[in-house]
Amino acid sequence: MKSNKSKVKKIYTIPKKLRITLIVFLLLFVCLILRLGFIQFVQGADLKEKMYNQLIYSGTISPSRGTIYDATGKALAISAPVDTVSIDPQRIVVTTNGKKDEEKTKALKEKVAKAFSDIFELDYEDTLAKVSSNSGFATIARKVEKDKVDKLRAWMAEEKVYSGININEDTKRYYPYDNLASSLIGFCNIDNQGIEGLELAWNDVLTGTPGKIVTAKNAVRDDIPDENQTYIPAENGSDITLTIDANIQSIVEKYLKQACIENKCERGR
Repeated sequence: MKSNKSKVKKIYTIPKKLRITLIVFLLLFVCLILRLGFIQFVQGADLKEKMYNQLIYSGTISPSRGTIYDATGKALAISAPVDTVSIDPQRIVVTTNGKKDEEKTKALKEKVAKAFSDIFELDYEDTLAKVSSNSGFATIARKVEKDKVDKLRAWMAEEKVYSGININEDTKRYYPYDNLASSLIGFCNIDNQGIEGLELAWNDVLTGTPGKIVTAKNAVRDDIPDENQTYIPAENGSDITLTIDANIQSIVEKYLKQACIENKCERGR
């Protein structure tokens, strides 16, 4: 009889444990469903916006300014491709369990600022102030030559730091003959806008129309194929040809300079 009672006791003990286990799993499942519902319906819009801001890249495509030629076809003013480096300081962060890690973020910002200052020969403290600011945009270096941009790309790949650093195509104005006919040709400012001479007088013709690109990028800043990508190509500026001859102009300027020097010498006697 005692053995039968012990057997009956065991039969009823096992289902009770199962029921408790099932109840616990059911409660956990309900909590999970409630959490998913909270994320989807309460936080969904905010999380979607944050995701969009992280993935979507919107940039301006700078047009190439038109070339100025002399009468024989020599280029007196040309535009060459360069890059402008900018940052979004708020995206240069380190997160742990979905929260910003202040100590690691500070170390990352210091590392980024050091790289910028070394590569582009900038003041470290000024650069760190930009990287650590609360602004949504800051320019680090404008009109940067390809060799320095290549160094930055190599550093980003080595350190696996991509978020918040932007490298945008730009152009820079060059004058192959230096100061030849400079008072006639004029010059441009850092934004490629003419401010003197023919560069100013024909600015609307030489400037062109900027383009625009809106696309999605992954963590290493490569384009993600997207049917909603927007790409409006830039329209480059028109070229103009002058009536002057660079060779003759250089000879004239040479003798004018010589005459001015001789005239000053005679006045000084």
